[in-house]
Amino acid sequence: MFKILIVKITFLGTGTSQGVPVIACKCKTCRSDDEKDKRLRTSLLLETSDRNILIDAGPDFRQQMLKAGVTRLDSILLTHEHRDHIGGMDDVRAFNYISREPIDIYSDEKVQEAVRAIYPYVFSEHKYPGVPRMNLIRIGDQPFRIGGTEIIPVRVYHYRLPVYGFRTGDLAYITDANYISEENKKKLIGVKYLVVNALRKEKHLSHFNLREALQLIDEISPRKGYITHISHQMGVHKEVSRDLPANVMLAYDGLVVDI
Repeated sequence: MFKILIVKITFLGTGTSQGVPVIACKCKTCRSDDEKDKRLRTSLLLETSDRNILIDAGPDFRQQMLKAGVTRLDSILLTHEHRDHIGGMDDVRAFNYISREPIDIYSDEKVQEAVRAIYPYVFSEHKYPGVPRMNLIRIGDQPFRIGGTEIIPVRVYHYRLPVYGFRTGDLAYITDANYISEENKKKLIGVKYLVVNALRKEKHLSHFNLREALQLIDEISPRKGYITHISHQMGVHKEVSRDLPANVMLAYDGLVVDI
């Protein structure tokens, strides 16, 4: 049996690919003074008793690490290959310098191909001094372990693009998805904390909208549901929050949850 050791999670970013505010946008959300309406690209930090594990490292990776005061990073789980989820990985070199070790990067083969294409200098035969050091570890649908923590991949779909969500113990994290098969929903049964993407209230081609995310939360019935990967089109945090069920909240950057 694997031992689950999660201590807490931190929402480092809860925004969509453009973040919030969106460049040049003058909508009510983008003009909001509420810090909960300022969203970096989506990323989550899992802190366990023996590891710091990051889910996705987008373009705001450096800013998120500094803002959260992260001084140790052991592993990164990548959900898929879109740039808002892997575009900041050059900055893992700061952690390489401290640990003197490469960072373990867990992803499927398709995502590995994208990482190699975007960061070819990391994997070249003759490396420039100081480049990031990454140890690519291929995953599939079977559970695996990082330290003392079991990770269960949950296959979901971002329109037609296969994406991995992850379950570990009482926590499940699903981003960039609008379809989950009944088989994979079974992997979510029993979680106490469910994080799921919802881009906006209106229907979207490749993301759950708010109604669909709430339906999934209701179906899985966790103790608490958290909405992430939120666009400016969702509306301002305070107003949207008023209409949510008691066990659901819009996550926001910097939110810390003890598991």
